[in-house]
Amino acid sequence: MKIEIWSDYVCPFCYIGKRRLETALEQFAYRNEVVIEYRSFELNPQASMYSGKNMHQMLSEKHGMSIEQAKKANAELGQQAAMMGLVYNFDQMKPTNTFDAHRLTQYAKSVGKDRDLSEKLFYSYYTDSKLISDHDTLVDIAESVGMNTDESMAILRDSSKYTNDVRSDEATAKQLGITGAPFFVIDRKYAISGAQPTEVFMNALNQASQ
Repeated sequence: MKIEIWSDYVCPFCYIGKRRLETALEQFAYRNEVVIEYRSFELNPQASMYSGKNMHQMLSEKHGMSIEQAKKANAELGQQAAMMGLVYNFDQMKPTNTFDAHRLTQYAKSVGKDRDLSEKLFYSYYTDSKLISDHDTLVDIAESVGMNTDESMAILRDSSKYTNDVRSDEATAKQLGITGAPFFVIDRKYAISGAQPTEVFMNALNQASQ
């Protein structure tokens, strides 16, 4: 069974959805037969590098709400994350462009480290408040999961490296009608949109295994 996951590192529901799928897989009888492939999806390809604004300010501007309303919405989202054992530090998060993080993930896929890198990138962004567009930061994250530091930096410095792989994933998403993240596709037959409850993932896994 193959599960493809289209997600973005600055998508708070993507980390929650990832953990809910993993929780479902722990209870799945055929979990050892499941192959997971991370696919690139940029929520905002035009996103700027870090502007100094925090998540409350970004949400306030995006949806035309007050800072207090944004803080309340983020707190509720943080509670959802906490239920899955995740820590979201909204006050310190650094919203940024994720293209280079996706390129690095594509390289990680070629050396069998994409699952480790994806988890560490999510953790670095949401819990450690790292700037995941900064090349030195990305290389440190890559090194922490056992990837080659020199190769990682060389890829990040050459903007042509793995760009086609990122764009190919995004083109495939468009062909499949995927317009948001997270989006999970099982064997190209079953689809789950969004960070659905763990039970939804369990039902889909059981259905796909029949």
